[in-house]
Amino acid sequence: MTTPPLDRDDALDDFDHRDVTLLGRKHRIYTIGSGPAVIVMTEMPGISPHVARFARWVRDAGFTVYMPHIFGKDGAVPRAPRMVFTMIGGCISRQFRAFQANESSPATQWLRALAALAHKECGGKGVGAIGMCFTGNFALSMMLEPAVLAPVLAQPSLPLNNSAGMHIAPDELAAVKARMEAEDLTVLAYRFEGDKYCKAARFAAYEEALGDRFIGRVLPDSAANPDSPMKNPHSVVTIHLIDEAGQPTMQARDEILDFFRMRLSD
Repeated sequence: MTTPPLDRDDALDDFDHRDVTLLGRKHRIYTIGSGPAVIVMTEMPGISPHVARFARWVRDAGFTVYMPHIFGKDGAVPRAPRMVFTMIGGCISRQFRAFQANESSPATQWLRALAALAHKECGGKGVGAIGMCFTGNFALSMMLEPAVLAPVLAQPSLPLNNSAGMHIAPDELAAVKARMEAEDLTVLAYRFEGDKYCKAARFAAYEEALGDRFIGRVLPDSAANPDSPMKNPHSVVTIHLIDEAGQPTMQARDEILDFFRMRLSD
């Protein structure tokens, strides 16, 4: 199938559009592919054509993608003023607690339920999960669901007001670390060196908390797509990815896909 253009709204018409009930509330989920499940959680301001492209790469790698609506207009190219309103809404929403360190977003509860559902539907060894930017930390909290075996944190940006803060409750962090040790699991994380929203202090905090269970990758700012409308180097596998062989961002994408294969494939 021809990849939809990235500068136009994506109808997501190759995805199945499903409404599923999780913890008593309906959520729109986009699914595509076959094989073990991977939860793809969008960055701000929503499921853009770039996020959908990444989801299709996950499908092409042999997985069933579950891409939940979390905020924004699904498939839309980010545009003002809608983008600004979506970001403000996310910042003040009780579902995300965007300014709270040492707390977990309540949204991770239904996302864990989604992971359990995806594992039930797809089978296999377990489920992968990747969060980006606003949802970047979510994949770690999702490890409280036993099915989640392959968490990836792409430029985790919360809490917004504390560059060294971790957006996970201390008891959850302790439980996740204990599980990682017991099951010999790791978490992958990515950021650009000069990213203003995901700074070195955040990775340092996770490294201190999780030790060698946290595998952090830092890309040079020169690896970010210079044609991106966002000049701050930030989105490693979406708007700042350079879709050319040998590019560091493509190597990051391939490492993520290999990580999913290693953890999830029989």
